[in-house]
Amino acid sequence: MSCGLLEFCRLQELKTVRDYLFHGQTEPVENNQTELSGPWLQNCTVSLSPCSDLLVVAHEQKAVFLSAKWRTDGGGREEMTLAVSWSGILSTEEGERVSSTICIPLASQKRSSTGRPDWTCVVVGFTSGHVRFYTENGVLLLAQLLHEDQVLRLKCRTYEIPRHPGVTEQHEELSILYPAALVTIDGFSLFQSLRACRNQVARAAAVGSDVIQPPPLAYKKWALQDMDAIVDHCSVGVMTLNVFDQMKNASILGGFNASVKGSPPAMSQYVTVGGGPYTGFYYAVEGSTQPLLSHVALAVASKLTSALFSAASGWLGWNKHKNEDETVQKHKPKVEPATPLGIRFGLPDSRRHGESICLSPCNTLAGVTDDFGRVTLLDLNRGIAIRMWKGYRDAQLGWLHVPEEQVSRESSLSTSVPRRHALFLVIYAPRRGILEIWAMQYGPRVGAFNVGKHCRLLYAGYRLLGVNSVTSQGWKIHIHQVCLLDPVTGTLRTVNVPFHLALSDKKSEGAKDMHLFKKLTTILKSRDMEPDILESEAKDVLLDIKQSSIQKQALESLLSNKSIPVLCLTNITCALLSALQQQDADQVDPVLMQLCSSRLKLLQLYTDIHHMNSSADSEDRNELDSLDGTEGDLARVSPTLQRYTKLNSRPSVSFVQDAPDAPLPAQTFLSQIECTEDGQLKLIHHSEPEWNQLGSFIFWGCLCGKSPPHKICDKLQQAAIGPTQLLSLLLSVWLQREKEVLQTPTECLRNLHELLVLLSNMDGAIEESWDPQSVSPWWQQCRNILVQSHNSAAALLAAFVAHRAARASITNRADSKLQSEWEAVSLELEHWVVCVRQLEDVLVLQTLLLVPPTVGAAGGPAALCSIKTLLEGGSGGITDNVSKWVFRHNLASEQLKEILQESKDKDEEEVLMTVCKRFPHSLSPNLLFAHCCWEFVVQWNKDPEEGAHLCRAVEHLKLVSSPHIQLGICTMMWSTFIVKRFSAAAFLIEKHPKIACDVGMGDKAMTSFLGCCVQLLQVLMEADSAVAEVPPPELSVEEVWCGAEGPASIAELALDQKGVHYPLVQHHCLLASLLHAALTFSLKVKPLSLFDSKGKNAFFRDLTTIQLLPSGDTDPGLVLLRQEFLLRVLTAWVQCMDDPSVSASSAGPRMLPSNGPQAVWWPSLCLELGGLLQVTPDILRRHLVCQLYNQGLDPHAEEVMLQVEDKDVLGSQLLMITGQRLSYSLLHNQDQTQPAMEILARLPPTLCTWLKAMDPSELRCPLVPLFQTSRLVGHVIEMLPENHAQYSLALHLLEAVDALTTED
Repeated sequence: MSCGLLEFCRLQELKTVRDYLFHGQTEPVENNQTELSGPWLQNCTVSLSPCSDLLVVAHEQKAVFLSAKWRTDGGGREEMTLAVSWSGILSTEEGERVSSTICIPLASQKRSSTGRPDWTCVVVGFTSGHVRFYTENGVLLLAQLLHEDQVLRLKCRTYEIPRHPGVTEQHEELSILYPAALVTIDGFSLFQSLRACRNQVARAAAVGSDVIQPPPLAYKKWALQDMDAIVDHCSVGVMTLNVFDQMKNASILGGFNASVKGSPPAMSQYVTVGGGPYTGFYYAVEGSTQPLLSHVALAVASKLTSALFSAASGWLGWNKHKNEDETVQKHKPKVEPATPLGIRFGLPDSRRHGESICLSPCNTLAGVTDDFGRVTLLDLNRGIAIRMWKGYRDAQLGWLHVPEEQVSRESSLSTSVPRRHALFLVIYAPRRGILEIWAMQYGPRVGAFNVGKHCRLLYAGYRLLGVNSVTSQGWKIHIHQVCLLDPVTGTLRTVNVPFHLALSDKKSEGAKDMHLFKKLTTILKSRDMEPDILESEAKDVLLDIKQSSIQKQALESLLSNKSIPVLCLTNITCALLSALQQQDADQVDPVLMQLCSSRLKLLQLYTDIHHMNSSADSEDRNELDSLDGTEGDLARVSPTLQRYTKLNSRPSVSFVQDAPDAPLPAQTFLSQIECTEDGQLKLIHHSEPEWNQLGSFIFWGCLCGKSPPHKICDKLQQAAIGPTQLLSLLLSVWLQREKEVLQTPTECLRNLHELLVLLSNMDGAIEESWDPQSVSPWWQQCRNILVQSHNSAAALLAAFVAHRAARASITNRADSKLQSEWEAVSLELEHWVVCVRQLEDVLVLQTLLLVPPTVGAAGGPAALCSIKTLLEGGSGGITDNVSKWVFRHNLASEQLKEILQESKDKDEEEVLMTVCKRFPHSLSPNLLFAHCCWEFVVQWNKDPEEGAHLCRAVEHLKLVSSPHIQLGICTMMWSTFIVKRFSAAAFLIEKHPKIACDVGMGDKAMTSFLGCCVQLLQVLMEADSAVAEVPPPELSVEEVWCGAEGPASIAELALDQKGVHYPLVQHHCLLASLLHAALTFSLKVKPLSLFDSKGKNAFFRDLTTIQLLPSGDTDPGLVLLRQEFLLRVLTAWVQCMDDPSVSASSAGPRMLPSNGPQAVWWPSLCLELGGLLQVTPDILRRHLVCQLYNQGLDPHAEEVMLQVEDKDVLGSQLLMITGQRLSYSLLHNQDQTQPAMEILARLPPTLCTWLKAMDPSELRCPLVPLFQTSRLVGHVIEMLPENHAQYSLALHLLEAVDALTTED
């Protein structure tokens, strides 16, 4: 690593800044870019905040403030820029100009602060002696006149954490240099005053509050004597002499008999540059003078000055309110006299005049420039010049304080050792356009950059004001120590110097190694380098590195680079290992030695396996005989395998790099294998794609028959890889590449069998001390992998082969054992028999789940199952998977019932039938219908607008033959999904004022939902009635699935439910029927108002509890309301019977259980509800008969008429309908004939008057055939007794109808 000049910020509108500052001046400006952006900046006063977030450029009376902003460049990257935030004229007195500026960031006092400044104060010194303080927005905070002379320089010193216990803690201060005086303002006093002034400005801007006097500034004022001219200074801080220096100074000043005080005094050291002498050293003893208190001159009086509003006029506008400032009369403050301070000593050089001085961060060194073009390095402790550079006219200086990188220290060092720091001097020579970095104190030049001749080197030398040892804890302040401003390109760049450049040759071994490591990184990044050249250069660099830690890091970087060929990696690693072996054993890092040997071993293994996979020669491979004992198994599952392969052959999308057959780079191979301390190799499972790639690289060639399995296994055994990990890797590849395996299953099975036998014979696979009375851990691991796999076909084939290999292995072991142990041999085989049977069941089930749904079904991805998931799903896991498949295919209950009765026509129905035969207990009709019901209601609950799902759920529930299961399912459905929405629907229809309900369904879905509620409660009542007659069923599962552990099945939960209270269920069913009727016929009613207080309180309670229900006679007014509602329902039903719109909408197959408003069971339902609501049924029947005749449906009316008991009342009602019909025919018909008029004239006057009083408009169907009216009159005469008052009127009506019939 070497020095760098890094760009971190850009300046916007730099040309506009220059035009504003030099507007109206006679200075010649060329139009070319170089002259345009060049010398003008050297004539300006420039200062940059240490946080690099504020830049001030001032010239004469004007100034421009540029603040940091973030923007996105063309490439989408965030970059920092400095944009103009304020501009204006700073001078307030005639003839004064800006002579010095400084930007001081103030620390935040908030506890949550992390080190960023709260705000930045701009301090400006003028030729009039005034020092004014501004905010970032150009608002004047306060002004001071501490000395009546030109301000030469402003410098600041802030708090620094002492790096060593003996270093004196320095106080914060702002120093102001005048030609013959030096003023130092206490930092704490300045910090408090600036905060108070800023708060006052904010209050005045907000509410115009009164002026609050801020605390006064504490400062010291020194009259620097014994020096002809002073142009710059630095305040070194408080220092304490040791006893020897104290005695030396006393002897020089007081002679031989001088006395010495007991303790050396603390002194503030000031160093000045100028002329006569060239450099002066001043020491002010602490306590020799008291600080002065200045009277702060606030810039804010009773109102804000125009400076606060200057930003609003646009930053390019000139100050138009200068006359307003002149009207503000400012009294001239009292200027305190200065305390004389004599020079202690200096560096006399009568011809040399100093121009600037720059103090180092450690306060022990300072750089001085002079008019001879020299840069002198001063040792401030000794007061001497220790180094000088020449050829740097008009030089600008800065310092870099670089901490040591933590990674470069030796790992054995304690963390308590403080970090070392290096000091570098930065010199910018504008005459030569070069920037140089020199190591201190006598070090070489470590860096040089050509930067142009018009730049400005900006060095602050301080940090945040207002920080102390307590508030700085945990702060991370990012500060650019030295910045270079280039006006040509408008960029701000910072200097980056690594610590190791300050080390001497004897200590630079680590630095050299870091340079070599960086060189190696550069070599690895080059893409166009030949492999031989790359190998040679990388090998030379690696061998030249001396430190083992960096050498290890370099080797790991080499091995992780994917662009280097394997042969190059092998040669480089072998060369490093040979070099380490030639060194003394004491000097070699054992960790590095083990790393080289293990990586070389892995590279050789990778090369050997890659060569065997690439070679097509496999003639030496031992061919095994046919797989005896597995042909029958394969033939048995062959139809299912074929169907599974066909269904599972859909193409899938995957990334190329994640494909299992993608080439495996050596670097990936190395990253997945690590070497343990005992020399064994351990496989690392980082991610599934990489694990499958590794397995395919090692074993897929063997499974395909392209590589010899015994050679591969020999190499793996020689590499000391554990057989258990190899078994896991082999089965993972086999299961992952199921589709390729099913293309040639016989050959792949033979190769898998051979690999399993070879792995089983490895050392550590099957222990010799294995107790036959227990299960083999080796084969148990194999079963565990197959049990968890979702690739059921590949898992079943692997189980066939593993079962055969295990049987052969156990048989061979049993031959050498006693015959009494043969019973233990069957224990392992029994586990395999159970595993194979379970995998066959899973294969059949997975084949069913892969059957795609028909168009228009629910759809969704096919579920994946394994032995583990089915066992963890509990006793109902299998049924649950099938019920989800039924929902995906949207099978109706009747359709499912036909399939279970073995009436199969389609392929998927045949597969379902096969699954049901495999699981006779788990998929019994009762359990299957129960689970399907629950699945449909669960899906309905997710989307209540899909009312068909709830209808399907009720249909499946009706087919459950066990009343116990039916009762439990109904109870759970009601309490879990139904009752909450049912109560919300009731309150919504009731429009209860205090309850706001959101059912989440539209009108159509609500009607369907209420109809399903009625059917559900009816099923519940029927099941409750039948429970006592039938014993509860006994639930069982298949023998091989008895080990299921998980949640209880739906049927088990249903059997655990409590019994319900039948009257309460009937009470809810009554309400559901009323709500369903109201929504079906769009009747406005308050259904809850049809019940008394007892009935209302019993609603929506737990159906298993006993509630106080209405009994006895009900209030007649309430019965009248119920009767009115039922009559309205009958009227609406009769109207729908002959409504063309309803007939059209209900045409076609009836899919909903309610069958719509034209269902024939509505009258019987109303009569049933009437009986429960204490409404007289005969009233309902008479109303229904009248409505049917009113609608012209005479045949239906005659059927209902037979059930009416009170014939007299019905006869009177029908007599009115007859009169209305006859009145319409004789009086209101537009097609009246002359015979009709003659008949009307022959009628008795009483009948004519009665007919004229009739209103035929009440009839919905007035035009009815006369023979129907004649039949109606006949029925009326039969109903009315002879002594009835209207009997004679009925006879006259019969004569009139007969006369009309005769005329027709």
